[in-house]
Amino acid sequence: MTTQKDRMIGAGAQVATEVSINFGSSLAGLVIPLVGAPVVVAARQCVMLCALLPFYRPKRSSFSWRLIWPALALGVVLAVMNLAFYESVNLLGLGIAATIEFLGPFALALATSRRLLDVLCALFAAGGVVLLTWTGGEISLLGIVFALIAAGAWAAYILLTRRVAHTFPGLEGISIAGVVSLLLILPVALITVELSALTWAVIGLLVAVGVLSSAFPYTLDTYILRRITPRVYSIITSCGPAIAAVFGALVLGESFEVQQIVAIVVVCVAAGAALATQRDQPTTDLERTAGALT
Repeated sequence: MTTQKDRMIGAGAQVATEVSINFGSSLAGLVIPLVGAPVVVAARQCVMLCALLPFYRPKRSSFSWRLIWPALALGVVLAVMNLAFYESVNLLGLGIAATIEFLGPFALALATSRRLLDVLCALFAAGGVVLLTWTGGEISLLGIVFALIAAGAWAAYILLTRRVAHTFPGLEGISIAGVVSLLLILPVALITVELSALTWAVIGLLVAVGVLSSAFPYTLDTYILRRITPRVYSIITSCGPAIAAVFGALVLGESFEVQQIVAIVVVCVAAGAALATQRDQPTTDLERTAGALT
């Protein structure tokens, strides 16, 4: 049984995870114009696999088609989600891209709800995104499409991760998915990369993106979800767009119109209100393993 101190530590660690992921995304925003999104995604997957494979190496006995197909599908979704998100960051900026992408898991969380409050929160969140993209200046429609693809892929990632976590012990399924994702994205990265751009500073940034956005969160997620409920986890995650906007401003020099700031706050508050009023479900090994949403 967890104590109040355990819950506080778990919540603090989850906040640290959100900060880490979005800081990593802001560093990705710095390096994408230099080497391209496929290279950043490939580097992130390499770092993730270096962190996972020594401890969660899949066993050959698990390689029947019935068992392995969800992990293979998850690998495809991982590649699509990360590539689409980083392309949207490049075109829209981190704050806007992260807010639109968050609609994926939020819609999934409300998909089976019949509560009027959840419907109202969903409408407010949708209105916030409309306000976010309806600016006086130009905004990339292609960037919005990429962000929506990333949102849909994030929702699929959550569903597939739950299936994979039920099939494989620990993070073995995620390891398989990581290998598949890397195999899909690596050829594109090798074709598009400009070797002259791979200075030691750029390589250092790529490694930092992998550590901050993948290795560190994966390491902490199991620890976190043993100490806080999935509801609290989701509420803290709903602050992600606001944290992303802060790093977008601090690291990438992004500026936001007043209506865009209001829009980001509206999306976060709507999501937080909907998730905060959900009933807690028992925390299982499945939920703990499926907790890594990015």
